[in-house]
Amino acid sequence: MKKLLLTGGARLNGTVEIGGSKNGCLAIMAGALLGKGETVLRGVPSIGDVHTMIEVLRALGVKCEMEAQGLLRIDATEISKTEAPYELVKKMRASFSVLGPVLARKGYAKVPMPGGCDIGARPIDFHVKGIQALGAIINIDHGFVEAEAEQLIGTQIYLNFPSAGATQHIMTTACLAKGVTTIYNAAAEPEVVALAAFLNRMGAKIEGAGTTTVRIEGVEELRGTEFAMIPDRMEAGTFAVATTITRGDVRIENIVPEDVEPFVLKLREVGAIVDVYDSAMRVRCNERPIATDIMTMPHPGFPTDLQQPFTAMLSIAQGTSLVTENVYERRFKYINELIRMGADIKQEGRTAVINGVPKLTGAQVAATDLRAGAALVCAALAAEGQSEVSGLEHIERGYEDLVGKLRSLGANINLVTDEQEKEAVCV
Repeated sequence: MKKLLLTGGARLNGTVEIGGSKNGCLAIMAGALLGKGETVLRGVPSIGDVHTMIEVLRALGVKCEMEAQGLLRIDATEISKTEAPYELVKKMRASFSVLGPVLARKGYAKVPMPGGCDIGARPIDFHVKGIQALGAIINIDHGFVEAEAEQLIGTQIYLNFPSAGATQHIMTTACLAKGVTTIYNAAAEPEVVALAAFLNRMGAKIEGAGTTTVRIEGVEELRGTEFAMIPDRMEAGTFAVATTITRGDVRIENIVPEDVEPFVLKLREVGAIVDVYDSAMRVRCNERPIATDIMTMPHPGFPTDLQQPFTAMLSIAQGTSLVTENVYERRFKYINELIRMGADIKQEGRTAVINGVPKLTGAQVAATDLRAGAALVCAALAAEGQSEVSGLEHIERGYEDLVGKLRSLGANINLVTDEQEKEAVCV
């Protein structure tokens, strides 16, 4: 088993480059199933979730090869299998999004109920109801979702919640439907916009992505294309928090300014100095952060994926902060790990009351999910003494070379295995 050993106290300083968007890439990889011919994706991060999705596509009989420097080739001309394997889909929720594209191409698809981080109820109801509305016959039995349709038909769909995953899934499914599909109360996340741009390059006709109303006019066929991933705003936010919590000075390159604005505004509230340029931002902080309140919301609100790292930062802020989680109700599971490091946090339903303490102390902690792992790393960077962060498999799902990037900024961080620790003790 792998884990991270961190000795806190070093101020992060230097320059770090952000990789391609995890959430955007996974949706686009699923969307590539709609196209005949080769699709070439650039700026693809080498992370656990991407490698899992590669295996899912291969299990469907699709040619999929990851090359050096973030280049991924996908050829979905032939989809020889219509059932995704349970052992892969259980690893992450995004793999469920192959259901619609396979159905649209083959008239039938069978996918297990999805897995991923245990952060609360993330029902697939919106996905299923949207695909049903397009004319599919859906059967859910023994942990599998089975969909069948001779021809998908465009329709009007209203989402009770602006789910990014459901918006993306329905959008891809509707591209080959007959007629026009309109999604109301659609999610406006940058990853939704990126997926629409990708699909349009394949020959789709999508309008309104990035607004609450998305219109998709069905076409007969889509073709493979080339596309570059947008930057990962969650990775950028994590490094911005790590810089602030260590009172560092870091230039974060490869960002889209409007995509990072929701958390940049909050960074400034806690006392960080943030200068934003065309494709980069510089984050500086010389003092202990100042308490503030955060409420997660769909984009353009504060992103739920950055709630945990921000909570870690607020745990050493001056004053009392309130963090309200409106998206995933179990996303506070990691709080007990921060308390082990000396944080003073009390959960009241969907709200965490954080009384800032002067310092955290190193401890053995375990990541309960991807972003919780990022939060614990941020906390350990600022803590007094050494921390051990286990559950690294969660962190590696969404962060490429996190250890190398942090070390380049001056962090005292090492990746070790149980065997290496035993050998060190014996010596």
